Amino acid sequence: MSLEQCEITSSTDVSAITKPPTTLSWGGLHQGVVEKRKFLTALASHVPNNFTFRTIHTPDGALTRLYFLGIPQKSRENTLLYVDIPKYDPAREATPILNWRTLFEAFQPTTSSAQLSKEEQLLRERKRLGIFGITSYDIVENEGKFIFPACNNMYVCLDNDIQNQEAVLPMPINTSCSGARMDAKICPHRSSLLAFIHCNDIWVTNLWSDQECRLTFAHKGLSLLASDPLSAGVPSFVVQEEFDRYTGYWWEPVQSDGQRKCRILYEEVDESEVEILHIFGSSNSGETVDECRYPRAGSTNAKSTLKIVEFEYGEDGQIQDDIIERQLREPLQTFFPWMEYIVRAGWTPDARFVYAQLMNRQQTRLSLVLIPVECFIPISESNDTEMDIDPYSKSYLPLTVIYEDKSDVWINTHDILHFLPHDNDSQVKFVWASEKTGFRHLYSVTSKLQNCDTAFSAMDLIEQYEGDYASTVIEELPLTSGEWEVNGKQIWVDSDRGVVYFMGHKDTVLESHLYSVSYISPGEPVRITLPGFSHQVSFSNDFTMFVSVYSRTDQTPTSVVYDLNHSLDGVISTNSRGTLLPSIPKSTLDYHAPELFSFRSKCGFDVHTMLFKPHNYEPGIKYPTVLMVYGGPQVQQVTNSFKGIRFLRHHTLASQGYAVVVVDGRGSCTRGIQFEAHIKNRLGTVEIEDQVEGLQWLSDYTEMIDMDRVAIHGWSYGGYLSLLGLAQRPDVFKIAMAGAPVVNWKLYDTGYTERYMDVPEKNPEGYENGSVLSCVEKFPDEENRLLIIHGLIDENVHFHHTSSLINALVKACKPYRLQIYPNERHGIRSPESSEHYKTMILSFLQHNL
Repeated sequence: MSLEQCEITSSTDVSAITKPPTTLSWGGLHQGVVEKRKFLTALASHVPNNFTFRTIHTPDGALTRLYFLGIPQKSRENTLLYVDIPKYDPAREATPILNWRTLFEAFQPTTSSAQLSKEEQLLRERKRLGIFGITSYDIVENEGKFIFPACNNMYVCLDNDIQNQEAVLPMPINTSCSGARMDAKICPHRSSLLAFIHCNDIWVTNLWSDQECRLTFAHKGLSLLASDPLSAGVPSFVVQEEFDRYTGYWWEPVQSDGQRKCRILYEEVDESEVEILHIFGSSNSGETVDECRYPRAGSTNAKSTLKIVEFEYGEDGQIQDDIIERQLREPLQTFFPWMEYIVRAGWTPDARFVYAQLMNRQQTRLSLVLIPVECFIPISESNDTEMDIDPYSKSYLPLTVIYEDKSDVWINTHDILHFLPHDNDSQVKFVWASEKTGFRHLYSVTSKLQNCDTAFSAMDLIEQYEGDYASTVIEELPLTSGEWEVNGKQIWVDSDRGVVYFMGHKDTVLESHLYSVSYISPGEPVRITLPGFSHQVSFSNDFTMFVSVYSRTDQTPTSVVYDLNHSLDGVISTNSRGTLLPSIPKSTLDYHAPELFSFRSKCGFDVHTMLFKPHNYEPGIKYPTVLMVYGGPQVQQVTNSFKGIRFLRHHTLASQGYAVVVVDGRGSCTRGIQFEAHIKNRLGTVEIEDQVEGLQWLSDYTEMIDMDRVAIHGWSYGGYLSLLGLAQRPDVFKIAMAGAPVVNWKLYDTGYTERYMDVPEKNPEGYENGSVLSCVEKFPDEENRLLIIHGLIDENVHFHHTSSLINALVKACKPYRLQIYPNERHGIRSPESSEHYKTMILSFLQHNL
């Protein structure tokens, strides 16, 4: 089916009849689940990711080695792999297949989430990690040094003997710390120093001598959560979950000449005023109740401050005892009283400034602020408080707001910020992204720096700006424009050639492509990747190579390494250097690809849908159908990409004779801020309308959907909409299966809920209308139409949501069924629970749809 808008035509002259599903035992259903999981897992497990190019100089010339994470043949876990990329031969007839090599000797990382610490389990939930083994690494490219966590430990290995292609042996990094060491980062200018987080504080270790030193002392290690609210280098729950920042410390990128000094910028988080919730503990841990800090909508958030810790090392690399902790002379809130979140932070490349992206609570205002390093002063050792500074003394260097964004909808945070080389010390130049036109686009921005040669008093600055700094933008040059979006995750800037590379959706919202544009004299962006696929790419540091992993709905992922050729007139061309992962021929693959459709809705916008046909499909027959729904913001499900293991439920249902439908309606991402804004202040009131319209359109067009036998199923926001689907449209949905559902937005966290709904005090009607508890009376009285599923130790959408719903259902005497997974969090991670859940869904559908 074409991805363009479809014209409705008669698909068959055969009178449609209803096909009854085949009845299977629980064991038979379980067997189908297992077979489909094995099939899709085998396809997904071999897709490489997390790439690093490394150029190695050998007697035979330069060699390019590409490292990546992946699962080797006959293995179950991620590990670190590499390929050597052959020199380009224009006379060759075909692109060579590159042989994967394992970097390590026999090495067995952990295989069970139960073996991970609580901190590691929670971070995996925040990052939505479903694989085990090595999931991240840090590298010193010129040395071939790798650092990675595994087996509740940290390891180091060296790949420095290029002539010997034997696997290397990873060595454990010794420690006196008991418990997890997390978020390890190598010092960028002293590779023997490694920082990490342990028990909510920052530590550093010398890899040569095993010397270990604690740098911060925010956390006390007390048994009571209420008595120990501070942490250093660890973002709060809301910042991790809702703003996608998983680190809270940053090494200074360069070192001052002649100095053996290191600095680390870090975020200190104070959660003393954040509500403590009690949730069920895991039976694996032996704890019956667990405590967590969780700010519900309208309640107090964690407070964040930026600090710097500084230490020196001797000629032998040993860390000296004198550790200096620095904090701002005045809190950021003094100058930005409206700020609520530090959503991003770091250093400028020359380390003259620290930058911070500050967001207000409504998430409608964002300031990008440069802070001179001199603004951080030592904390007094005598009383552990800041030194007494006369607020009228001329000792303050000014902060600079180099960019500000405002929105009447909300601001979506992104990771696009790249400082450009600039020969004017009184200015700063950078590439930035903004949705000011309604779509996220790139800009080259030049801003004036405040006079850092002139000191001010604190009162001067406060009185001068009255708490409302204005941005100092001199020039803002649009690099991209139009009714399409730039992906907000990453850009690559080739400053030698004045080119920005980015991922975007210029050709179609259904595909992700690599584009290039000049930031000096921008013209129309040039697409570099193959059309008809969705791509993910990584670059070499010199921008002469890139690797793409690409796929489409009917083709398994392919990975190819390309040369990137730059002509004198600025034209960019590519040629393939090697195939890292070939696609599997369709003729050898028993895979049923979904079909993509688009139609114009009655509200005047295009709706994109996806249909998984039942594997036993016959023209003219109507099939029971499951609407698999998410329907919330920040997610796009309908894309021209391979639908593998993440769509296991969809494939499993289709294999059992169900048609499966997916609809991206109003509120979904990559369509521009106004398309998302339809749900502002009214979550739960427009989404089902779009889902039903898409379902009905597909039914009319394909003539295969039995509209008398439609189920709705989703997880998290999709669980929320599954409940609302049954309550709002019981005439359409015969049954609903709601997984980990939000039922009352007052119970969910601040960062997410207030972005879309404001605080409860300012939008009481929106909270009331969007609450499932407000429409319990509308649930049907027939039995076996409502199934609720929830992990008992869910730390994101707490089980309290489900218990509140059950109380309301009981009070209204409404029938329901409940399935609890005692050892599962927000996502069902264990293979046993996952198989049971999918089998239970099939059984419930078989008996009731």
